[in-house]
Amino acid sequence: MARYRGPVEKVERRLNADLGLKGERRLAGKSALEKRPYAPGQHGQRRTKISEYGLQLREKQKAKYIYGISEKQFAKYFKEAARRTGNTGENLIIMLEQRLDNVVYRMGFATTRRFARQLTTHGHILVDGQKVDIPSYVVRPGQKVEIREKSKSNPQVLRAIELTNQTGMVDWVDVEKEKQYGIFTRLPQREEVVIPVEERLVVELYSK
Repeated sequence: MARYRGPVEKVERRLNADLGLKGERRLAGKSALEKRPYAPGQHGQRRTKISEYGLQLREKQKAKYIYGISEKQFAKYFKEAARRTGNTGENLIIMLEQRLDNVVYRMGFATTRRFARQLTTHGHILVDGQKVDIPSYVVRPGQKVEIREKSKSNPQVLRAIELTNQTGMVDWVDVEKEKQYGIFTRLPQREEVVIPVEERLVVELYSK
């Protein structure tokens, strides 16, 4: 399955979860999920029983859409998470949080991970002073992530930074908003990562 590029609000309605895909629209209470909290389509309001496999698949889909990765990428992340010591599900989430596009989003330079990915691929992001245009780049604790000088006046970036006053900042990044840079200070703990995903079900799905 290729990366999804269709209407993201339909995805949130189908999975019945706020996946953070609409940014400012969601913060303003205008998301489709809030207005129509049921699946899209003619029979969206019907109550259907979901099988165990269906529940497991839904959690995987949530994680994929939240972090904006393909099926093939997700499988690779899971394989590496299973190889590492510790809890596989927790390893998976922490690895996804280390993606550069996600770190840009977490630092408040973009209202969505999709826009953070665009900033990265278009060369607007520096890591330790060097341009990095690979969204899946793994950010290590202590590394500096910043908006390049020519892009600091981007109105979408400025608006995203302004909105962090409303949304707050996660504890594992230290950001200088005015200078538009941040330090990825440490790896987060799983309980700190607030996303609507039960990774235990994802592990069960891949363990079959």
